[in-house]
Amino acid sequence: MGSTPLAWATGNGHEGVVKILLGRGDIEPDKPDEEGETPLWLAACNGHEGVVKMLLGLDGVNPDKPDRWGRTPLERAAFNGYEGVVKILLERDDVNPNGPGEGEDTPLTSAVSGEHEGVVKLLLERDNIDPNKHDGDGQSPLWWAASNGSEGVVKMLLGRDDIDPDLPNQSGESPLWCAAMSEYAGVVRLLLEREDVDPNQEDMSGGTLWWVVEKYCPDLITQSPSPTPDGCPCL
Repeated sequence: MGSTPLAWATGNGHEGVVKILLGRGDIEPDKPDEEGETPLWLAACNGHEGVVKMLLGLDGVNPDKPDRWGRTPLERAAFNGYEGVVKILLERDDVNPNGPGEGEDTPLTSAVSGEHEGVVKLLLERDNIDPNKHDGDGQSPLWWAASNGSEGVVKMLLGRDDIDPDLPNQSGESPLWCAAMSEYAGVVRLLLEREDVDPNQEDMSGGTLWWVVEKYCPDLITQSPSPTPDGCPCL
């Protein structure tokens, strides 16, 4: 795929070989391959902390350069759960913790969807992280956590003052809707503790959350009087 000796060495974490190659004056340390993957991208994607540090110490290496699919080194490290690499990259002022641009997976959505709680924690500790920025499919970090039944991640996200707990995906399905659909009772209860979560929200087809709970999660229905047709006050 057009890889250079440096790309192979960085992607496989061969620090000694990387050091020798970088010692040459004619080496291009930021040259991407045919997929747009730079040596740093490959090192970050594979969790090679030592190589990442070496490359970041060089002039001319862009720590935020995406591949042809718009995936940055930080996003790839987050996707694969490499906390050490994520921490190194987040120390850089020239790395966008919310990158890449609109319509792509973000470091946070990738970490949440992969259920990498340590990486999620590192990202959420940043004041400049956007906990509501959605991925390429319009799904927010909380939506992913709820749909996976990841109670620990849901708690972390709900701890942010700037979280929107009711943000739906492109189909109009909220985090609460997805958790109820998958019968994740613990997540449902966490979300229903929030006053800013609408239990009567409809999806784009007009289906109500009560219908979802009644069909997929009936154990959450109490013995209180029957709900109104368009609501679910029994939860």
